[in-house]
Amino acid sequence: MSKTIIVSNRLPVSLRLRNGRYDFKPSAGGLATGLGSIYTKGENIWIGWPGNVVDEPGQRAEIVQELQQHKMVPVFLSQKDVEEFYEGFSNETLWPAFHYFTQYIAYNPEHWEAYYRVNRMFCEAILEKANLDDTIWIHDYQLILLPQMLREALPDATIGFFQHIPFPSYEIIRMIPWRKELLLGVCGADLIGFHTYEDMRHFLSAVSRITGLSSESGYIQTENRLINVDSFPMGIDYGKFEKQAKSKKTQKLVQEYRKQLGDHKLILTTDRLDYSKGIPQRIHAFNQLLSEHKELHGKVSMIMIVVPSRDNVQSYKELKEEIDLLVGRINSEYSTLNWVPVHYFYRGFPIEELSAFYSMSDIALVTPLRDGMNLVCKEFVASKTDQTGVLILSEMAGASKELLDAILVNPNDKQSVVDAIYQALNMQTDEQTERIKAMQKSLRKYDVFQWVDVFMDRLAHVKSKQDELTSKIVDEEVMGEISVAFRAAESPILFLDYDGTLTGFTGNPQDAKPDQELQDLVRSLTKSAQVVLISGRDKDTLGAWFEGFSVDLIAEHGVWMKKKEHPEEWELYAEVDDSWKEDIRNIMEYYVIRTPGALIEEKHHSLVWHYRKVEKGLGDLRMRELLSHLKYMARGHNLQVLEGNMVLEIKRPDINKGRAALNLMKGQEHDFILAVGDDWTDEDTFKALPKEAYTIRVGYSYTQADYNIKSFRQVRRLLGKLVEQDLN
Repeated sequence: MSKTIIVSNRLPVSLRLRNGRYDFKPSAGGLATGLGSIYTKGENIWIGWPGNVVDEPGQRAEIVQELQQHKMVPVFLSQKDVEEFYEGFSNETLWPAFHYFTQYIAYNPEHWEAYYRVNRMFCEAILEKANLDDTIWIHDYQLILLPQMLREALPDATIGFFQHIPFPSYEIIRMIPWRKELLLGVCGADLIGFHTYEDMRHFLSAVSRITGLSSESGYIQTENRLINVDSFPMGIDYGKFEKQAKSKKTQKLVQEYRKQLGDHKLILTTDRLDYSKGIPQRIHAFNQLLSEHKELHGKVSMIMIVVPSRDNVQSYKELKEEIDLLVGRINSEYSTLNWVPVHYFYRGFPIEELSAFYSMSDIALVTPLRDGMNLVCKEFVASKTDQTGVLILSEMAGASKELLDAILVNPNDKQSVVDAIYQALNMQTDEQTERIKAMQKSLRKYDVFQWVDVFMDRLAHVKSKQDELTSKIVDEEVMGEISVAFRAAESPILFLDYDGTLTGFTGNPQDAKPDQELQDLVRSLTKSAQVVLISGRDKDTLGAWFEGFSVDLIAEHGVWMKKKEHPEEWELYAEVDDSWKEDIRNIMEYYVIRTPGALIEEKHHSLVWHYRKVEKGLGDLRMRELLSHLKYMARGHNLQVLEGNMVLEIKRPDINKGRAALNLMKGQEHDFILAVGDDWTDEDTFKALPKEAYTIRVGYSYTQADYNIKSFRQVRRLLGKLVEQDLN
């Protein structure tokens, strides 16, 4: 029976060593709560590091046995692993890079080696437990290499990956020396999830520009798989926080705290110690508020909770010292006998006390400089059962894309934060209620359990979409079937596209001339079949490359034909009016000027705009602009605009490869027909040929063809099988 394996850097428990034995305390985090609906069922398990360095074999065995009862499997890390993998590469390279704090990024090769090593350890731990039909859901930036490692070991596995922190722009990710390995590592997954569309967009851009893998509408196309990339904003356990806020224990704490604090307006901030949270900036804003609005003295206080984190690291130690200093200054300047501006706590609180803080606070000030989602703001909204209170939220937090009824601020604009606090302090109760109600409605509907369900449903959808294409893949069985049919035929004919089908693409189109292997293969094929090379290439290039070969040539998508019986004569299949070219050429030249690396190729019946040498991203942008421009102009000239592989071609619609193929076969009888091509221009051929023909599209994309094949190398392998020529 299949199972689901949850994988994260940390298990949802904390270990405490007491009297020589470890005891276990469940984690109360949002992720642990949401995924509890998965890993606690059936045979499902959770794999991760238990959070402590345990070297003694007997203690490890004890922990394994104990965690097994809780459906968890530990991956034990040494002290060196923790220092180099977790504290090192994960938190000194990836964390600052992904949060845009480039000044803190460390580029340490030893840390990278440790990161790779520990990801491999996780892979081996999973492989010990995983079956072929299991679903594996990997979480977060510490395990970015893991999806591809698993894919290599389990090619057909169902693998999901979710990143809980932001994904940076291409300009940041390209600074990391191991950027390509990281991106390809994630691309081992079938479904890649982020909190926001912005993160998803950054990831797709980086993948395209660094790895060369193309994407369209959120799907990355590899040689043999479609990978879906999407945004899934994570929710909270809404009912848990709502229920806790209403509990007698929380309400009693609210009364006690309120009695101690008096009638002051309360601003709550709670964060883990981290430079991405913008804590000093928040204190500066509160200080400026008190400086600008003397009437608020004695009437408003800030409850500031900072949860300790990595304070042995120098940058975090300095941050802690800065916060201590700022709080000390503001309190020493403004405090009176019965009023303290900032109530500062450097510790965590149990949920009952945290719920009381949420419930009693008038304002939640959540202003990270960069955050993947930020669940504090959602917990605050869920806890406002009286539907009063104001949320001030940073635009840089993923939650800002959902909680549009908060007061949204740029945390780097101190004055806007000051003004937002003042606005919140003076907001009428009915407006507060209207805003809180709207946010509660959204959060209640899309809670953490819904987040889990939506991700898993989407993962199943991606696999079914892959299965549709996989069923059409040219595998060994299909190759065998085609080979048998070919050898049994008395009059076979092959229609073969050139670029992307018989050979790979090059930066310079003229460098793609046939190599010796391809020349030998084509000559072998011509001894057994009629071979037609049907290409968008210009007739002069195609003719020169295959001079002396016993092949039929169709050039420029069907404008020109050269039959093997008349190797010296090119026949103009279609008379073409090219009076439109001057207007179109002027437009294309304008885009060449604006796009370094672009060039125009003129053919007898068409104009082609090439952008293979253009910087990734810019080429796509300019191509879309030009496409829109050309489509508008094409209407007036009865022209067709075609998107190819890094090319844009404009031509007459009544000229295509399909018509040319039918024209060439006119008056002939063939008992075997094979057509292979790699882009949309070849779809005309596939559609034109009779149903009994074998039609194959190169690449993992939807097509009118009967089959898909991975790459031009596989095409050569198939053709080699037809003539029993070993190309491995």
